[in-house]
Amino acid sequence: MTSSFFIGLMSGTSLDGVDGIIASIDTAGRLEVLAHDFVSFESAFRNELLALNQSGPDELHRSALVGNAISRHYAEVVERLLRQTSIHREKVSAIGAHGQTVRHRPLEFDADVSRHQPAVGYTLQLINPALLAELTGIDVVADFRSRDLAAGGQGAPLVPAFHQGVFAQPGRCVAVLNIGGISNLSVLQPQGDVLGWDCGPGNALMDHWCATHTGAPFDRHGAWAAGGRVLPELLDPLMAEDYLRRAPPKSTGRDLFNPSWLQSRLPRATLATQDVQATLTEFTALACAQDVLQHAANAQTLIVCGGGALNSHLMRRLAHHLPQIQVIRSDQQGLPPLQVEAAAFAWLAFKTVRRETSSLPSVTGARGARVLGAIYPR
Repeated sequence: MTSSFFIGLMSGTSLDGVDGIIASIDTAGRLEVLAHDFVSFESAFRNELLALNQSGPDELHRSALVGNAISRHYAEVVERLLRQTSIHREKVSAIGAHGQTVRHRPLEFDADVSRHQPAVGYTLQLINPALLAELTGIDVVADFRSRDLAAGGQGAPLVPAFHQGVFAQPGRCVAVLNIGGISNLSVLQPQGDVLGWDCGPGNALMDHWCATHTGAPFDRHGAWAAGGRVLPELLDPLMAEDYLRRAPPKSTGRDLFNPSWLQSRLPRATLATQDVQATLTEFTALACAQDVLQHAANAQTLIVCGGGALNSHLMRRLAHHLPQIQVIRSDQQGLPPLQVEAAAFAWLAFKTVRRETSSLPSVTGARGARVLGAIYPR
């Protein structure tokens, strides 16, 4: 069976940098990662990305400049992948480039009840795909989310179809939890049905609190949180968030789970900063575990990927809340945690190039499956 080379690039809501993979994908969609690379964001650039998650002065101009800068970061990862593998760029069919999400507001605007036109809303990923095609000399597939929104869907999460192809086990229910800045869950049912949605915060709040109070960009292995105690007076208002009780399909981002949201729920009393970190970690674990128990109680395995899979304290808390389910990292299933999302966008680009649908109405709530992405020729 013949194979083609695709590159997948992902910069997620953790805002730490760009993960990229180059993969061989055969005509059946089976994927083999050949190389992985990562380029981190400098602190000033990360701060600008954080700022653009909220309204601010001259934001259209700043967003355009960030889109250009993101594309240059992406191009750097592409060059490093090509050097690692000695694959000539002419042999790469396409790059799947997600871009940097700064707003995600699906189904919130534009409804016209009198004309029976449903709400659409928008999602915004900063990238300049034409520039990326120019810099790399490779076709670029970008803007994966807006077609699903146009069809009445959430535009997210997009990875459950890929999770099904990589992690499904015939005759068994498998749950896949990606913990980036936001956490999203895929439920792969034994008969082939797939569900998926955003559970709530992943690393976003933990990283913010850690950076603010320790100067470190994240809590490595969850060691700081592990030394604190969980505060019920904070955990209870965090878990009271309405979003956590909404039924899927649903998706979220930093539009909701941001420092202002956290600040509004902090008790007036002074709290030990380490205890707050412990509580935020517990909040992330509990919100995810709650969804697994509600929607995938028959799962025998929970496969965890994304940066959160490297937080051993968070993994222990997930296992604590899910004693009947085996909680493992995705590398135990052949795909390292930091490669999964980038691999998903390589696979999504493969589907786009072939004009095959890759969205799942059961996940996003759209009116039907759609071909996702726009192609920018080299």
